[in-house]
Amino acid sequence: MADSNLIPSVQIHSGQKFVNDRGITAIKDGIKARSKSSQRLPKPDWLRIQVKGGPVYDEVKQIVHEHRLATVCEEAKCPNMSECWSAGTATIMLMGDVCTRACRFCAVNTGNPKGWLDPEEPANTARSVQLMGLQYVVLTSVNRDDLPDGGAGHYAACVRQVKQDNPGTAVEALTPDFLGVLADVETVVNSGIEVFAQNVETVRRLTHPVRDPRASYDQTLAVLAHAKAHRPEVLTKTSLMLGLGETEQEILETMDDLRRANVDILTFGQYLQPTANHYPIERYVTPQEFEQYRLWGLERGFLEVVSGVFVRSSYRAEQVLQKNNVGL
Repeated sequence: MADSNLIPSVQIHSGQKFVNDRGITAIKDGIKARSKSSQRLPKPDWLRIQVKGGPVYDEVKQIVHEHRLATVCEEAKCPNMSECWSAGTATIMLMGDVCTRACRFCAVNTGNPKGWLDPEEPANTARSVQLMGLQYVVLTSVNRDDLPDGGAGHYAACVRQVKQDNPGTAVEALTPDFLGVLADVETVVNSGIEVFAQNVETVRRLTHPVRDPRASYDQTLAVLAHAKAHRPEVLTKTSLMLGLGETEQEILETMDDLRRANVDILTFGQYLQPTANHYPIERYVTPQEFEQYRLWGLERGFLEVVSGVFVRSSYRAEQVLQKNNVGL
């Protein structure tokens, strides 16, 4: 006879509403299931990726889970996770794994954390960076529009703790837009970071419907421009996904807008539709096109343009100043 005390685990499917272990109601993978899902384009040969593993991968995974850290690697279904974790690096996602926004490209769970924050997160984050021996760490986060400052104060506290416990470690902050509140942007920029990143994600025309209505193209430009003006010694960085339907002319116009905002570093990568419920892929950009976009960006004066099929904003971020397309 089966043990009546054993409760079978319920599988949560993409697009379903569920309650997580902190009691927060969220939508799995961020976008509600649709009655009619989009058709997926067949992948070209250059989109095959080699999955890696091994003892370093296992160690990073253990550290991340033991310290209850969310990573954008896992939550956003990043194609580079096995490579990065096998190399002993991870992008740590602060303030939980539930985002208050529902961008149609993103696979992070969506909901309202109602002010929840982990008071132990600064210490756990700093300890994890120490255990992994990182010389460069990217700290990102979900959007937390439920918090008065968008989580800027907590974000800054995590940076300061990482710096205090790991004085030789450089920190890149890949932040939300804080609803365009520039005082909150300053809170993070003043925390001791070396790089401030906020992703414009796509060209102006496609910002809506691709991004959540609370985000905007001009809002991101203003955030990046203010971060650079407030502390010119801090590098600024942003990222575009390609394959959403943008034209070459729109890519060039976006580069010009970003240079006017004094953005230092730009990354280009192929958009990969996380689930059938998410925004559809319009096309696959060839490796040759990625190289062309990099050259156009360098001609416009970016310090570096990291461009490639599998590039994500934080991919090989510590190598960006080598100015060799991070070895690609």
